[in-house]
Amino acid sequence: MSATAASADATRVRELAMSLGFAAQLRAVTKLGVADALGDSAMTATELAAAVDADAPTLDRLMRALTAHGVFTEVSLGRYEHSGLSRLLREDSPRSMRYMVLWASAPWTWEAWPCLDDAVRSGKAVFPDIYGQEFFEHLKETDPRSAEVFNRAMTQSSRLTSDLVAAALDLGDARTVADVGGGEGHLLATLLRRDPGLRGTLVDLPEVVGGALAELRDGGELADRCRIVGGDCREGVPAGSDLYIFKNVLEWDDESSLAALRNTARAAGPGGRVVLVQNLIEDSSEFKVTTTMDLFLLLNVGGRKHTRDSLTGLFEQSGLKLTGVEQVPGTSLHVVTAAVVR
Repeated sequence: MSATAASADATRVRELAMSLGFAAQLRAVTKLGVADALGDSAMTATELAAAVDADAPTLDRLMRALTAHGVFTEVSLGRYEHSGLSRLLREDSPRSMRYMVLWASAPWTWEAWPCLDDAVRSGKAVFPDIYGQEFFEHLKETDPRSAEVFNRAMTQSSRLTSDLVAAALDLGDARTVADVGGGEGHLLATLLRRDPGLRGTLVDLPEVVGGALAELRDGGELADRCRIVGGDCREGVPAGSDLYIFKNVLEWDDESSLAALRNTARAAGPGGRVVLVQNLIEDSSEFKVTTTMDLFLLLNVGGRKHTRDSLTGLFEQSGLKLTGVEQVPGTSLHVVTAAVVR
């Protein structure tokens, strides 16, 4: 290996080793609201600091560090303007990723990531050992702020992809669909608007569906075609739908995912269809993100991102058979279709 190549490799290792620092930079500038304060014209670090109540020389250092990653552009010494990346941190951006950033860098992650070696040894989540509670129990009972950030991050993600996913879904002759673990119902609302003859059921935990979109709730424009059911799909799934959809839901431990799939197979009955909308590791267009999220899920809930083989194994144990896999254009998601065989 040449000295130049060796030096480049050493630089890359240093960058990887300092990745937590990069995440901290992004989290800090997002929490400060710098992207919201910066308008269409360039501003100095002093002007930005006054707008977000920060120390000007220190904010200048943070901004300069972020320009190394393409987040903001330094147009002259100490004077900055937006980049395509920084605009995604704005609260009012149509494709805002503000809450995804805050969620991926939430306080608990700084405790969990250093324990990844323990998780790899055991194959189990480390979160309960660190905090003394299961992950979602902790969010609900102990850390409501992180729970709020999580819910907003999931909502932002759903908004970004609902139209694309709805366009990619082949409903066939289905006249009733159930969106299981559907959160506030963005995907279901999109499907109902696209097909006036379709009826839907939104299923999620009671505290989640309590915040369902206004158009799906009583008095809303889609309420007469939508049923809202509070419940845990690992304990049961309402029967009566032609098609059951899970979007970015079955990423728990295998035991939990199996419980949800078995309940769904029973609810759908022979010939019923189940569709998963999620990343597949081996076909991901965001391989670095997907593989890191795979380990992120291991740390907090003992979960995982799936491959085709791992999903096929879960299907076989649940009375389902894989019938198709299609990429959702414009996203890193796949539509994975299965049929009930017993």
